[in-house]
Amino acid sequence: MAEKYKHGTMDTTAQEAAFDGFIKWSIRISAFAIGCLVFMALFNS
Repeated sequence: MAEKYKHGTMDTTAQEAAFDGFIKWSIRISAFAIGCLVFMALFNS
C-alpha cells in the first residue's frame, strides 16, 4: 500500500530547473523584442 504523503517532501529540482530556464528565455526574448522596437523607433524602419 502507498505510504502517507508528508507535505514538503517531494523533490522539485527538475521543476525548478525548468521554471528557471523558462524565465531566463522569457527575459531574453522580451529584451530582444524591446531592442527591436527601439531600433525601429530610432531609425524609422
